[in-house]
Amino acid sequence: MKKELQIDLYHQMVLIRRVEERGAELYQQGKIGGFMHLYIGQEAVSTGLIAAREPRDRVITAYRDHGVALNCGISANEVMAELLGKSTGTSKGKGGSMHMADTSKNMWGGHAIVGGHLPIASGLALGDQYAGNDNVTICMFGDGATNIGYFHEALNLAKTWGLRVLWVCENNKYGMGTTVERASAVSEIRQKAEGYGMKNGQADGMDVMKVYDAAKEAIDFVRKQGQPYLLEVDTYRFRGHSMGDPERYRKQEEVRKWEESDPIGIFRKQLLEKKTATAKALDEIETHVDEEVAKAVEFAEASPEPALEELYADIYAE
Repeated sequence: MKKELQIDLYHQMVLIRRVEERGAELYQQGKIGGFMHLYIGQEAVSTGLIAAREPRDRVITAYRDHGVALNCGISANEVMAELLGKSTGTSKGKGGSMHMADTSKNMWGGHAIVGGHLPIASGLALGDQYAGNDNVTICMFGDGATNIGYFHEALNLAKTWGLRVLWVCENNKYGMGTTVERASAVSEIRQKAEGYGMKNGQADGMDVMKVYDAAKEAIDFVRKQGQPYLLEVDTYRFRGHSMGDPERYRKQEEVRKWEESDPIGIFRKQLLEKKTATAKALDEIETHVDEEVAKAVEFAEASPEPALEELYADIYAE
């Protein structure tokens, strides 16, 4: 990977972290309403994954979608404005935290219903198959989504019809407050692909370069073979399931242990050891990100609320 791209990936990961941290503060101040799910700890997953795609490849994800939106090129201004429910947000302030989308960037949305977007991913890939192209649909979801019907129906059709879908399970060890072991019959989520004769693999989700390499290999397979692939990415969220999560289901010792494998810290160490960047250069990136996020908050707070007539807009396709 070129030096410039590696440095850009560092910028993206720090940007996600700072947007989430600032978003949490604004939520606690009552400026953000509804549910909000933070991506802190999982930054390496979407950053490595989306860096491996081609711009024509589609991305669709679940409700923990702020980081995915930023990686796809949606600006911090648009993300922050959407969180605050402003008309300048990426979904015009009507989607909020769980419904970030911009189809012009091939980001086909965050989706609030657990697993509800998996059949949509198969549908997107079916559309590309009809169009006769080899675009890949990248569908991200949590480990909890693999225990419901949508998951099995979508994967079955993808394999049966030979759809170009890269299924990416972000296994952060908990479906809300339930551990994988208590809800899944298999210890490794990737094993569920075996029932459909689907190629599968795993990646360390705390290391952005390992995610990138695994994603690149998987996307190439899907594109060239015209077959789906399930990639399980092992990761961990440092914060609760959502902002209202009291986190009684896990011990702080466990969280602190995982925080020692902070994906941003791991990547920073790699960049320094390989002399890809200096400590001063990385510190400057973090300073610039702080300024970028501060401006995004200022932009969002100064933006207007959606007009009343927006209640009736975008309900039906033109």
